[in-house]
Amino acid sequence: MLPRRTVHVALGERSYSIEIGTGNLPDAGRYLLQRQRVTHAVIITDANVENRHAVTVAESLSDADVTVDLLVVDPGEATKCAEVLEGLWNKLLDLGADRRTVVTAVGGGVIGDLAGFVAASYARGLALFQVPTTLLAQVDSSVGGKVGINLSGAKNMVGAFWQPVGVVIDTAVLDTLPVREYRSGLAEVVKYGVILDADFFAYLEENAAAINERRSDVLREVVARCCELKAQVVSRDEREETGLRAVLNYGHTFCHAFETLTNYSTLLHGEAVSIGMMCAARLAERLGRIDTSLIDRQFKLLTALGLPVDVPELDPEDVLRVMGRDKKVEHGRLRFVLPSRMGHVELVGSVPSDDVRAALVD
Repeated sequence: MLPRRTVHVALGERSYSIEIGTGNLPDAGRYLLQRQRVTHAVIITDANVENRHAVTVAESLSDADVTVDLLVVDPGEATKCAEVLEGLWNKLLDLGADRRTVVTAVGGGVIGDLAGFVAASYARGLALFQVPTTLLAQVDSSVGGKVGINLSGAKNMVGAFWQPVGVVIDTAVLDTLPVREYRSGLAEVVKYGVILDADFFAYLEENAAAINERRSDVLREVVARCCELKAQVVSRDEREETGLRAVLNYGHTFCHAFETLTNYSTLLHGEAVSIGMMCAARLAERLGRIDTSLIDRQFKLLTALGLPVDVPELDPEDVLRVMGRDKKVEHGRLRFVLPSRMGHVELVGSVPSDDVRAALVD
């Protein structure tokens, strides 16, 4: 067994740990039972992950005499909707789920968000256990307690803050990801370097080839550092009340507009993040916050990792209109997370619309 890393998320009585290893998925049940008394677990997963990973987690719980039910939904962003949510609520009702039931999310960001909202809302709150199986979910969405669903006109607009009781990350499962899905997660990895850690960004630049090869030692380091950085932010601003946690949304104001306008069907989330980060960097340059060196380094790293950087063919006015529904809008004014140097970003308000339009041009 390869060395494991543990990252602690300090949130008082809601604190929890993230175990990061390679080949540790069969121990997921043991890890959960060390932290929570469990007699009934409902695993929520999708059809792509069911036989590859969810069954392994189910067996690890069953071996510990836990009653396990497995609920499978369709893969894809379209599953994060009210209709599927209601169906899962009713299935939990049929299964006799009660306040002692633990909802276990096994899958990528869609499953983590959806299952997490099921846990947050059913019976006014059930324990949640996260087992992320995509890189994007491992480094970002499974940590921090943001859960929810999409509306047709806006992404992640309905949701809650609901922290898990624990997170188990097995980097070995990343070997099963299609190349495009794996690369999608790398956008969030790059994001952490830009917003919080210039040294980490340099590490990514130096190890781009190893990251593309999915080398296990490098992946454990990458995932652990991303989790550490997010844990530091979440522990200081759990519910986005001070503005600190907003830095995690670098590139996401553009990203969410692109996803919404393409009906969540053209771009993977990380692909939209990659393009959104390039737009945000260009916007920061137009506002005199950075010079072209940051844009160039970001561009070179994103492209070295196989991520798209070209803005989709969309009407800029439509993009601005959808941005107006962004959760960072305050008093009707757009706000953007923008860099001032590598490793540091700030929330900037009252950005002129003309500058936003210009940032959409490659």
